[in-house]
Amino acid sequence: MRERLEELRKRKEQAQQPGSERSIQRQRDRGKMLARERIEYLMDDGSFHELDMLARHRNPAIEERPYTDGVITGWGTVDGRKVFVFSQDFTLFGGALGEVFAEKMHKLMDLALKVGAPVVGINDGAGARIQEGPVSLASYGGIFYRNVKSSGVTPQISVIMGPCAGGAVYSPAMTDFVFMVQDTSYMFITGPDVVKTVTGEDVTQQELGGAQTHASKSGIATFMSPDDQTCLDDVRYLLSFLPSNNLETAPELATDDPFDRSVPELIDLMPDSANVPYDMRKVIEAVSDDGEFFEYFPLWAQNIVCGFVRLGGQSVGVVGNQPMFFAGVLDIESSEKAARFVRTCDAFNIPLVTFVDVPGFLPGVDQEYNGIIRHGAKLLYAYCESTVPRIQVITRKAYGGAYVVMNSKSIGADLAYAWPSAELAVMGAQGAVEILNRSEIAAAADPAAKKLELADEYAEKWLNPYVAAERGYVDDVIDPADTRKVLIAGLDMLRSKKEDLPPRKHGNMPL
Repeated sequence: MRERLEELRKRKEQAQQPGSERSIQRQRDRGKMLARERIEYLMDDGSFHELDMLARHRNPAIEERPYTDGVITGWGTVDGRKVFVFSQDFTLFGGALGEVFAEKMHKLMDLALKVGAPVVGINDGAGARIQEGPVSLASYGGIFYRNVKSSGVTPQISVIMGPCAGGAVYSPAMTDFVFMVQDTSYMFITGPDVVKTVTGEDVTQQELGGAQTHASKSGIATFMSPDDQTCLDDVRYLLSFLPSNNLETAPELATDDPFDRSVPELIDLMPDSANVPYDMRKVIEAVSDDGEFFEYFPLWAQNIVCGFVRLGGQSVGVVGNQPMFFAGVLDIESSEKAARFVRTCDAFNIPLVTFVDVPGFLPGVDQEYNGIIRHGAKLLYAYCESTVPRIQVITRKAYGGAYVVMNSKSIGADLAYAWPSAELAVMGAQGAVEILNRSEIAAAADPAAKKLELADEYAEKWLNPYVAAERGYVDDVIDPADTRKVLIAGLDMLRSKKEDLPPRKHGNMPL
């Protein structure tokens, strides 16, 4: 037995060794952590339990047969909560996926779904292992299938810490959150060489599929970090806002921030003129516990702000129009961003708070040709189907159909509040009088002065929250300074909310 134990010890020691010195040095030179180092950094100390450490490929065409086959899989804890993780090892076969590699990932994903725990996938690989041909491609299919089975059941987080190209990109694309590391990670379907051959465009890997590109242009990278360590810190932080699965609620954290704290700074934040912007992030940070706000897609579709906060210790998803960018108008990208976020929160029992300052949908030929109707309907659909507690706060403009889409009472918001500065109307005063009083303005001695006079009258009569309050479309008009305590009281009341959707296989969202 002792001889066999010694053999086991040697095999496990060997399995824990990365690839060649040359491949290790290449990772170091790029400022990248090794596969095991990433897991050790992410997980609580000593909590990681490895699966299939001694697995090796069965392909006779490949002479080298290292243990782990290029991916480390297992489970451990993050802040004491169970989490499954895989980490692709670029120092072995360039992290390329083969049959055994995929079998390990399949096993991990199946086990995580059975026990109801998140999966964090650290991607740093060269795609399908060419020597294994169609077996590699079929193996990717097994991963994609499991991504979809787990979607909305357990949180799935993809962490891109190196190359992720070809078919490999579709697994991260189907997960709930994608992290990328600036300058060292990239994702694309086809690389720069193929792009140049097919289209003639000359582009670098980072320009085509780097973190900055996907964080600001494509809407693929939910979060971007400057280095591996910061990225893994952010993953841990994100997990603190999420439940382990769709049958649980997110953990609550004790806070010394008083639940009834007044936020008088919000009174002075609102400009006197409705056409002057302000930063919606400041509103969100003012009301949240300890001013913390973890923003979702901070560099993409910046005319809408989404992210996680805590209110009274409870994890809450926040959506808000951002007047600092395009006056907070809804367009194709902002509608998609917010719809994705709303559906993610709804899937994982995270209440939603929506701050509204929206002048409407963005007009224009480009928006219409590219389907603003269809894309705007995604956000409308996402709110309508959500069953989590939902609260709306109208801070200023709430115009037209865009107001309805932004979690209004008429599409199922449980509570709706308005600040005194709120303007609920079909459109702004200038546009309204141009339609309602066209003849009167044209006949006036001074059309411009007449238009201004009529606009002022329209604003006085309609651009306020009181008509909506009389009708019950808002539950109360509140002092902005009371926003935090009103939200916490509302969320506390809604904790026991129960709402069932009609029996069906699934809805037909306007994709």
